[in-house]
Amino acid sequence: MAENKEEDVKLGANKFRETQPLGTAAQTDKDYKEPPPAPLFEPGELSSWSFYRAGIAEFMATFLFLYITILTVMGLKRSDSLCSSVGIQGVAWAFGGMIFALVYCTAGISGGHINPAVTFGLFLARKLSLTRAVFYIVMQCLGAICGAGVVKGFMVGPYQRLGGGANVVNPGYTKGDGLGAEIIGTFVLVYTVFSATDAKRNARDSHVPILAPLPIGFAVFLVHLATIPITGTGINPARSLGAAIIYNDKHAWSDHWIFWVGPMIGAALAAVYHQIIIRAMPFHRA
Repeated sequence: MAENKEEDVKLGANKFRETQPLGTAAQTDKDYKEPPPAPLFEPGELSSWSFYRAGIAEFMATFLFLYITILTVMGLKRSDSLCSSVGIQGVAWAFGGMIFALVYCTAGISGGHINPAVTFGLFLARKLSLTRAVFYIVMQCLGAICGAGVVKGFMVGPYQRLGGGANVVNPGYTKGDGLGAEIIGTFVLVYTVFSATDAKRNARDSHVPILAPLPIGFAVFLVHLATIPITGTGINPARSLGAAIIYNDKHAWSDHWIFWVGPMIGAALAAVYHQIIIRAMPFHRA
């Protein structure tokens, strides 16, 4: 145990502890110190158990996220299901609630990203290495595919008939509408992540709560309320990929690029905006 703890300090998610976790206050003291940027490549991570443990946490979290949320969507669409009365609000609560719970559970292990767009935004902000970012995204996508696959296993017949929870641009909206909705929705999510976990803000404003998963979960909930009628709400490329692969419909694949390009643009804009607005603010305390 002592050796593992020492390894965690030297390598992996805890090496730059003030830049990594999403679910806890970045610094415990009130005197702000600018955290160092994560290195672009950190070869030492590849020999660290904490690195692989974080990847496993991202896989399991995304697996559970897809399992609960896609199963809720399928229940909503089945007229003979007890879940058919949950409505859009119930689906939004499923997505937001699961993000709240899973970020809370995995923040201290992997940072609780559960979303390639979040990982990409944090990478652009130099809060994790490229090595870790790529590993996280791969594990998130694999977890999403497995989660959607388990749902299909439960609902072999209705799954294909009900759309498999795949994200598509709904009738009455253009692909441009869908792309715009994904960009803005992901911007809201990733900007909330940055704001809820910013070390300078936590040090400056003592009233800022340390429980970051709560505002992040609410952001996911609210974005789903707004954009489910447009795209079914992606804002998470792994969620969209997992559902699309298991559903495997030509119509879903024709729109699929929107659910990668939109979230990545939204995450990049959030990273830039946070850097300009929050990180550029002078630090002072009352």
